[in-house]
Formats: sequence, structure tokens, C-alpha cells
Amino acid sequence: MPPTISVIIVNYNTADHLARCLPSVLAQQGPSFEILVVDNASQDNSVEMIRSQFPSVTLISSPQNLGFAKANNLALEQARGQYIYFLNPDTEVRKNTFSTMLSFMDSTPKVGMAGTAIFYPNNTPQSSVEYHYPGQRYTHNELNNLPGQIAWLLGASLIVRSKIIKKIGGFSEDYFLYGEDIDLGLSVRKAGWELAVIENAEIVHWEGQSERQTLPIEVWKKKFKAEMLFYQKHYSQQTIRAIKRANIRQARWRIVTLTLTMPFMGDKTEARAKLARYKLALHAYH
Repeated sequence: MPPTISVIIVNYNTADHLARCLPSVLAQQGPSFEILVVDNASQDNSVEMIRSQFPSVTLISSPQNLGFAKANNLALEQARGQYIYFLNPDTEVRKNTFSTMLSFMDSTPKVGMAGTAIFYPNNTPQSSVEYHYPGQRYTHNELNNLPGQIAWLLGASLIVRSKIIKKIGGFSEDYFLYGEDIDLGLSVRKAGWELAVIENAEIVHWEGQSERQTLPIEVWKKKFKAEMLFYQKHYSQQTIRAIKRANIRQARWRIVTLTLTMPFMGDKTEARAKLARYKLALHAYH
């Protein structure tokens, strides 16, 4: 019998977190499940650790870093479950999460994809739900008549009906890292399904661990690139021009104000980071 849930985890140099994530998944009771881990050419001991400590896990070891979207899709080709659960490796799944997710999805047929409640390690809630798309205030009818109220969900913990995710072709492989979850949420809604949050299904998320060795400015470059890609895929040229004008005005204003006020600040670290980010934004939107 095929499993009810296929758990897909994409790993990149996060063996220390994966060693905590996988036991929390294996401890889930109720629905049957399989675990597929795609390793994106990690340089730590991820592959060896999975093979030696978690023999029941289906390991897909890529010789190169495929990025988040393509790696998830690679596992999706082998997934046999009625539901697909995309989970980040820097997470820990709390008790009864799988049974709670399954009960919710089985009882809400209009929902095609749902996220869970997500907490930081100190147990404070992490924002995981958005009701607007980037630049949506400037759109011209591109986003009309979409089902439901939720625009997109954080990709760290997503359960989706297998028939839907496979019909829409999985994640858009135009994205390498960042922005995939926004695009996926829109694709699911365009296919006629609502998004939801399962509040009593919970995970802990350490956030950004695969990018912990990356300089902040490089992370921002990737995020701006993903944002521009989203605009180009889904918005009219009229909308994109309006978004660019608004963001250029904001970036210029913030660069001026930060430059003028920085000499009077004690600790300039945060201000310098913001200044670098706005300069990068100015370049990106031009």
C-alpha cells in the first residue's frame, strides 16, 4: 500500500539540524508516511549520517546543488503519498502534527495546500502566512478572482494534495532559492484551490540555516532576484513599472536619510546594513 503522506526534505549542509528533524518525523504516529531527503551536494557529513543513522529514509544524493525548487521536484517524481509534506531540515515536528494535518485536509476539500503553525526555538510564533503578494497594491487585475483569502504560506512546512502539486508541475524551477513558496501559493490558487493554516499542527523552525555561511548582502541579492522574477512571471509591464517607480523612490529617500543621520548614531552597524540593502534595491529596481 502506498503511504498516506510523502515527506520531502531538501538538505544543504545542515546535518546537525537534520539529525534532530528526522527523529521528530519518525516519531509521528497515525498516518503512514515515507521520507525522501534530497541532499544538494552538501560538504558536511549529511549523506553519511543519513545512510548510517536513518536507513528507512530514501536518500537522493545530488552531485550538484540543484537549488530548492528543482531538488523538491526531484523527490516529487518518486513520492507515492496521497499528500506531499514539504519540510525544511532546520525544523522539529511536534507531537501529533501528522495526524492533525491529515484530519484537517480530509475534512476541508476546498483547501489544496496548507501550512502549519511555526515557532522559533524560544517558542515565540514565527510569521508564516501572508495575505498579499509582493507589489500587489500596484497590480492591474492580474490577481482577481482567486479562491480564499491567504496569498501564500512559508515554505518551511507545507502539506499539499499530491494530485494538485503534480498537476501544476511542482515548484517553479525558475527559482533557485527564495520566492518559490510565493509562486507555489499563487499557482495552487490559480488552479482553483484555497490555502489554509492548520493552527494546531506545530513545528519549530531554526530558519535560514542552509544560508548561515552566506553574507547578508548576498542573501538580499538572491531575494531581490527572486522578487523580480515573480513580477516578471505574473504581472503586466504596467504593474512592474509602477512597482519599480515606487521602490526606487523609497530607496532614494532612505539612502538620503540614513546618510544624513548616520554620523549622529552611536552603533552604526544596523544603519550600515540598511544602507547597503537600499543601495542594492536601487540597483535592482533600475
